[in-house]
Amino acid sequence: MHLGSEYLGDRNCNFTLWAPLMEEVAVHLISPENKIIPLQRKTRGYWQGTVTDVEPGSLYFYQLNGQLNRPDPASNFQPQGVHGASEVIDHNSFYWNDFQWRGLPVEKMVIYELHIGTFTTEGTFYSVIPRIPVLRNLGVTAIEIMPIAQFPGERNWGYDGVYPYGVQNSYGGVDGLKRLVDACHQQGIAVILDVVYNHLGPEGNYLWGLGTYFTDKYKTPWGTAINYDDAYSDGVREYFTQNVVYWLETYHIDALRLDAIHAIYDLGAKHILQEMSEAVAEINRRDGKKRYLIAESELNDPKILRSSDFGGYGIDAQWSDDFHHALHTVLTGEKQGYYEDFGSLEQLAKAYTQVYVYAWDYSPHRKRYHGSEPKGCKSTQFIVCAQNHDQVGNRMMGDRFTHLLSFSALKLSAAATILSPYIPMLFMGEEYGETSPFLYFVSHSDAGLIEAVRQGRKEEFAVFHAQGEAPDPQAIETMLRSQLNWEQRHQGKQGMLWLFYQKLLLLRAEIPALANLDRHKLEATVIHSAKVLQLKRSYGSNEVIYWLSFNQESVTVKETLPVGNWNKLLDSGDTQWGGDGSVLPQVLSGDIQQKLVLTPHSVALYGN
Repeated sequence: MHLGSEYLGDRNCNFTLWAPLMEEVAVHLISPENKIIPLQRKTRGYWQGTVTDVEPGSLYFYQLNGQLNRPDPASNFQPQGVHGASEVIDHNSFYWNDFQWRGLPVEKMVIYELHIGTFTTEGTFYSVIPRIPVLRNLGVTAIEIMPIAQFPGERNWGYDGVYPYGVQNSYGGVDGLKRLVDACHQQGIAVILDVVYNHLGPEGNYLWGLGTYFTDKYKTPWGTAINYDDAYSDGVREYFTQNVVYWLETYHIDALRLDAIHAIYDLGAKHILQEMSEAVAEINRRDGKKRYLIAESELNDPKILRSSDFGGYGIDAQWSDDFHHALHTVLTGEKQGYYEDFGSLEQLAKAYTQVYVYAWDYSPHRKRYHGSEPKGCKSTQFIVCAQNHDQVGNRMMGDRFTHLLSFSALKLSAAATILSPYIPMLFMGEEYGETSPFLYFVSHSDAGLIEAVRQGRKEEFAVFHAQGEAPDPQAIETMLRSQLNWEQRHQGKQGMLWLFYQKLLLLRAEIPALANLDRHKLEATVIHSAKVLQLKRSYGSNEVIYWLSFNQESVTVKETLPVGNWNKLLDSGDTQWGGDGSVLPQVLSGDIQQKLVLTPHSVALYGN
């Protein structure tokens, strides 16, 4: 069952709508000519029909019960925005050049999260393409695109999307997204797309009118939940499961990042996430390629990652919030909001060795026990970062680490993330210390909704005891302030930081002990007196040892290394990386105690 409009060629188009509560449904073509064609009721609430004399580019609505004209809930493109007509798209007319691309193993991913509207001044899919070689040269192997499902207006983070099948018109639409994916694959870069299956935005959400897509059984932070387990949920499940397949097959996307799955509620015997995983497994089996599902989850529940054979949902990987929070708090000292649960080097060490800091441990912020041990879960199933759109953009002033940390601490943050035994993710601009903030912005058309968004942001920041006024999310200046200053990557210490990231990613790729992502081959030791975390990793006969100093002063640590010579691979205190100079020797001899002087907020890496 192909939902929405499916152009069959020869001016024939099939239309399918799931609307079990409607008494009659018709396609109302409004361009290039005006005509109404009734659809036939099929089983389980589907309406379907093949219409002749329809060209790609034709505009249409669905007419419900002979009265209401509504856009297609499975519209592929909304050229006139969320309130306008839907457009018939011929997906077979695009010529792909990525026929040699077979996908990227998840363990080879170095992810770069970006927002289409602010990554370039043009804010389009096309304008990203010239920057792909630069990202590849940096060491990035996958880009993760924030949501591009059609949202109201021209600027938005994307989480207010209301057409899960529609490609944002202001970004370049269907053709633009395909050209970007095609260009990435030709250069060996995978593409991850952020999708939202826990809610739809408030403006242009015509699914409400069909009466079956939402349920009052549960509440999400954004309102009524999507109906995955109540009456009439079968068509809703099909709608979103088919959406997963749609992005992976029609647009050649390599992986989907599922937003906030803790707000997806389903108490049925087969969870919707498991159903989505099975759908992905089937298309992978069919053509031999490998696609992935990646979850954003705050549950610390390994069931999400375990296969259905072991009672899990079979999701391939997830973001690790605990790693971010543990690193953020030891770098910044912040303790407000959910950061009150973190702040010690012991917790960061636990994140390195056990992933979840809270694995059925008492959480002061939640005031309850939280999480479970991720037994049986591989290190390659966890994605870690020091910054991302949420953790930057949900600060009142969109503060990046550039605004919060010293240059030395920026390098330390990079090393702590990239040298972890997990999949690293960078947030656009962090690799050169972007100075622009990343602020929250929208472009709604309803005055009441705009004011509600403004008030909601103020209430959210009150939890963090923020001072001052938040930038107006509706103002275009707020979005423009968030655009990257791409040329900064060549300037002074920012250029040096870019090279430092590149060096870290190169070391991670070439040194076996770093390339092998296995937290069980890692030892973490906290040196309390020095505020230093010592990490040892191994793979076969290859070993590395590195010290992460979170001390604002130079400190001396004592260590006896295993027998042999240990060569310095990286020292962020060296003048080469903008440090004041380091006294650490180029070679350390094993089997004798060494006194090592670490510069403030630094990383020193040695290998045998």
